[in-house]
Amino acid sequence: MSVDHTRAPVLEALVEYHRQGRPAFSPPGHKQARGADPDVRSVLGDAVFLGDVLASGGLDDRLTRGRVLERAEELMADAVHAEHTFFTTCGSSLSVKAAMLSVAGPHEKLLIGRDAHKSVVSGLILAGIEPVWVEPQWDAERHLAHPPSAARFEKAFEVHPDAKGALVTSPTPYGACADLRAIAEVCHRRGLPLIVDEAWGAHLPFHPELPSWAMDAGADICVTSVHKMGSGLEQGSVFHLQGGRVPAELLKTRADLLGTTSPSTLLYAGLDGWRRQMCLHGEELTGTALELAAEVRAAVEQIDGMHVDDRADYCGPDLADDFDPLPVVIDLEELGVSGFQAADWLHEHRSVDVHLSDHRRIGAQITHGDDRATTGELLSALKDLAHAAPDLRPAPRTEVPPRPNSVWHRHCCRGTRSSARPSTSPCRRRPAGSPRS
Repeated sequence: MSVDHTRAPVLEALVEYHRQGRPAFSPPGHKQARGADPDVRSVLGDAVFLGDVLASGGLDDRLTRGRVLERAEELMADAVHAEHTFFTTCGSSLSVKAAMLSVAGPHEKLLIGRDAHKSVVSGLILAGIEPVWVEPQWDAERHLAHPPSAARFEKAFEVHPDAKGALVTSPTPYGACADLRAIAEVCHRRGLPLIVDEAWGAHLPFHPELPSWAMDAGADICVTSVHKMGSGLEQGSVFHLQGGRVPAELLKTRADLLGTTSPSTLLYAGLDGWRRQMCLHGEELTGTALELAAEVRAAVEQIDGMHVDDRADYCGPDLADDFDPLPVVIDLEELGVSGFQAADWLHEHRSVDVHLSDHRRIGAQITHGDDRATTGELLSALKDLAHAAPDLRPAPRTEVPPRPNSVWHRHCCRGTRSSARPSTSPCRRRPAGSPRS
């Protein structure tokens, strides 16, 4: 079937809605900005309210016979090589819960990488699923967790053969990626599904130099936050499905169970327009972002006290399988300040916000929305931070356990039956300069 990625069904339906100029005697009550507070209109602009239309009974008819949303989802699925795609306006926090509910139920087990997002823990609580925690690959030198290996999922299935499937986070916010093909093979050999929380990987399908994304790697369900590395609005999320291990109607039903009955057409339009943008120009836009990120990485490496984590730092035996260079993660250990101090200083003194901070790092994500003007501001602020660092309080010493199987970790995981079975595979420090696996 021929697919036309120049079309954007949600945006086109909004244009038609405004062309018709039909008066609506239904929510939203602002009536296309007319009833909105003037001060709010002056800040947000009328375009926000003009795009705020009922999805059914507005953008589409009462029975959604125009298939506006459905056509947009079909185009998105084709863009990332999925069989089915569902939009949600409740963020990937909802999407990942829907995925979990589709694979396991109360008192059933699900293998989960221990570096999972808060939303995964929320899903466990809501569904009553019993987690079997799979330990991440632990870099003892950098005190950083990377996604668990396929071997660790294999071992967990051997110990828990009644588990219903697995969930892994890849890429991490730091850009570390799992060997998704190998993990999928471990699951599929048992006829079980793999869920990938790919919230930070919306851009991966659109450039050949980036790591493989979940659908091409064989995952069954993939959750993506388009607002993180894409052009979607906050809370815009999609989840993709392929294969027959999880029925499409089951996943859709679970999403409906958790989702709002008043979805934001604004968010739908953002998702739809981003897919068209990336299908038409994604490789060019992402290529430019990769070039900018490389320039930023090289420039930051020249700032005294700063080191940019790179592929050689993250990939290798017992570490990550692949690496996304767009989250520019900067190690500040030699600068003598914590990532928390640095993030606060940049926010307060240079009006620059970073996307992550921890006890020794900050992360500055580069996307297709950046240019040399924005990266120039970042580099200027980082140089100022380096000059200001000696006058900041010394970073408080953070005691990080040498490996996840420490006494601290066992205490932290107390209360889950699976925590009584820690991984038997030791986390070894990668020799300096070892090649990528």
